[in-house]
Amino acid sequence: MTRMPAWADAVLVPLFSIIIAALISALVILAIGEDPVAALKLMVEGALMRSSGWGYTLYYATNFIFTGLCVAIAFHARLFNIGGEGQAMIGGLGVALACLYVPWPHWTIALVGATASAALFGAAWAFIPAYLQAKRGSHIVITTIMFNFIASAVLNYVLVNLLRPTGAMDPATARFPEAARLPTFQDMFATADNPLFRGSPANVTFFLAVAACIAFWFLIWRTRLGYEIRAFGHSETAAKYAGISPVRIIVVAMLISGGLAGMMALNTTMGEAERLVMNATEGAGFIGIAVALMGRSHPLGVFLAALLFGFLYQGGAELALWTNIPRELITVIQALVILFTGALDNMVRMPLEKLFLVFGREAR
Repeated sequence: MTRMPAWADAVLVPLFSIIIAALISALVILAIGEDPVAALKLMVEGALMRSSGWGYTLYYATNFIFTGLCVAIAFHARLFNIGGEGQAMIGGLGVALACLYVPWPHWTIALVGATASAALFGAAWAFIPAYLQAKRGSHIVITTIMFNFIASAVLNYVLVNLLRPTGAMDPATARFPEAARLPTFQDMFATADNPLFRGSPANVTFFLAVAACIAFWFLIWRTRLGYEIRAFGHSETAAKYAGISPVRIIVVAMLISGGLAGMMALNTTMGEAERLVMNATEGAGFIGIAVALMGRSHPLGVFLAALLFGFLYQGGAELALWTNIPRELITVIQALVILFTGALDNMVRMPLEKLFLVFGREAR
């Protein structure tokens, strides 16, 4: 049992983890002969100080919100879903089929249909690992990892042999019809006198991601199913004694998890590329693991962590463009954040617990 309040565990532990990761990253930047302060300023300016930079930051954050929620719902059921990447790929296939073969009259209706299709395809891809875990005892980590590779192979085959337009060289579908293209932030907020978000891919899917955070909170903390998921995650034995079916909870939690991952494809496929392409997920399914860990599997924490990783992605692109710092350094920074918020979490938590214990005794 933790010796410090819940707010400290949710706020101070991730905050100090980020600070330590930032300090080590600064040392790495110094080691390659660059100025870490100038690098930070460039990242902030490129990712936060211009509307176009905000557009890219929010675009990346949208992906990470969906995949972070995907991992978080599984965490609440004591499941480790590493298959978000593959589930998002198959979700993209669902988006493409819905947009290409259904004559939608308007993008609002197309968004509803594509959302349902993306969630259905993502959930279907998560069902087999869930069933194997619930019924056969197959480890969810192993099966979801393998299903990522299978999803990549399936998507490659479908794009090359089934959905690629005649005469095209790229392994991609045709562009979606006009009625199935989502408005970008530039379309929504720019004016002739104030051209906001120029050229950025952020689109209306961001608001869907925010709605998913709210729905996640309501599901987990305000519904019977959410209570059963949390109870099962805390103690399978106690949950079984209370009449909660482990098979049902595992399958349902993984279906919701896969559906959330599949919905990420709305942003990349329907919102940005306006067609289905290979590698559209760009590792967002794996970043979702770090987002869920840093966000403590709470939707508000996931939202804030997704913004941080969106900032790192866009800021890293600015560093690669305007300095001699390689883009791979951002991968190093991300890895440090993941390391301290995940694997070395207790390195930060234990000293803080001792401090709160000492101050608690002094207060008494």
